[in-house]
Amino acid sequence: MRRIVASVGAMLMLAGPGAAQTARPMLDYASAATIRDACVAWAKERKLSVAVAVFDERGTLMAFGLMDGAASAVGDYAQWKGRSAATIHVASAETAEWGRGPPGLATWEGGVPVFSVEGAPLGGVGVSGAESAEDVACGRAGIAAAGLRDAKP
Repeated sequence: MRRIVASVGAMLMLAGPGAAQTARPMLDYASAATIRDACVAWAKERKLSVAVAVFDERGTLMAFGLMDGAASAVGDYAQWKGRSAATIHVASAETAEWGRGPPGLATWEGGVPVFSVEGAPLGGVGVSGAESAEDVACGRAGIAAAGLRDAKP
């Protein structure tokens, strides 16, 4: 019986992965909510009404806000911009210059990628409802408030 238990134990040890996988940084809800909330605060200070959508690197919506007074359609635009920046790791201002691309590729400013301090892609934020430059500035303010970067170092 001891031999069987020892044999099964040895087999289980050998069946495990040969090398451990490296942990990958991910955007957590607290950081996504900080990005959203700081962007909303930035917009309120300027009397703007925007929608803010924060996505993780896989394109999953993590936090969303549609401010009072913002048109309902801008929520969809913010999500389009944010998902594009999150999954491509490029600001929508740049992808807009690429011309017509695949479905989901944002071609309006307002999508800003989110990177860790070390430069790992974490996701993206999309803002819509103000002038394009203000959408971008709002997203960047949210990213900075979370202690993250809007570009690789």
